[in-house]
Amino acid sequence: MTKYIGIDFGIKRVGIAASDAAGTIAFPRNVLSNDATLIARIEEIIRVEKAESIVVGDTNSHSGAKNPVSAQADAFVEKLATATGLPIERSWEVWSTMEVSKLATKGHEHDDASAAAFILQRFLDMKEQAPREDETEDDTEDELEA
Repeated sequence: MTKYIGIDFGIKRVGIAASDAAGTIAFPRNVLSNDATLIARIEEIIRVEKAESIVVGDTNSHSGAKNPVSAQADAFVEKLATATGLPIERSWEVWSTMEVSKLATKGHEHDDASAAAFILQRFLDMKEQAPREDETEDDTEDELEA
């Protein structure tokens, strides 16, 4: 079981979420200013949360094309990987802010930590649906024959 940190990268603010210890449920944690202290503050959150892996929202557009934020997000991921030494996976983030905004209460329409939790939860759900590494073709064929 792996504990994850989820990140919604933005030019001004960065949303942070964390999974439970089992790596199945995501929870919003922090919204950080995107400044010179960002990586150090994320490292501290990783230490406190005892996270073993990081999921960063993929900022590319719905069509997969790069956008004005993509280059900065890619540079951020490289710096974070170097600083933490942890594995980093990218997860599709299209519509995450819009989905979170639909569920938000008045005055909290744009919550980057909730967007990070949405991105992380989407990743965890997709991971759960993926075939396990210990499954083999023989197991799948046996299930089909049963």
